[in-house]
Amino acid sequence: MQLTRQTEYAIRTLIELVRAPEGVMVNSKAIAEKHNLPEKFLNKTIQILARAGLVETRRGMQGGIRLAVSPDSLKIADVLAAIEGKLALNPCLGGDYHCENQYLCPVRKVLQRTQEAILAELSKETFADLAKGEVTCE
Repeated sequence: MQLTRQTEYAIRTLIELVRAPEGVMVNSKAIAEKHNLPEKFLNKTIQILARAGLVETRRGMQGGIRLAVSPDSLKIADVLAAIEGKLALNPCLGGDYHCENQYLCPVRKVLQRTQEAILAELSKETFADLAKGEVTCE
């Protein structure tokens, strides 16, 4: 499993928004330039974040983007779900897949534990923590 560039760009963008003064609209072009990101692709990423309710956007001279949620509650797992969709290491863990062997399958149990551990890890720190650099390696 590897996160896409779109998820990476979304994470970088959200960290920038957390670092901005509360309520201030940030120009997406400034974020693109600061992180050397393709502006068109970043704007598509921002649209996805807006549809997920994570950011607000406004057009015009006073426009830009800002957080729509508290940085104290926003986690990487939320961004992953917004950009990539629900995490499923295997189709049997996605919810819409029916397998006759799912209750007897020993591999499914291992993958389910792994998936739960990944989501738990991606839900530990908030974007407030990330923006402050308060994430520790343990």
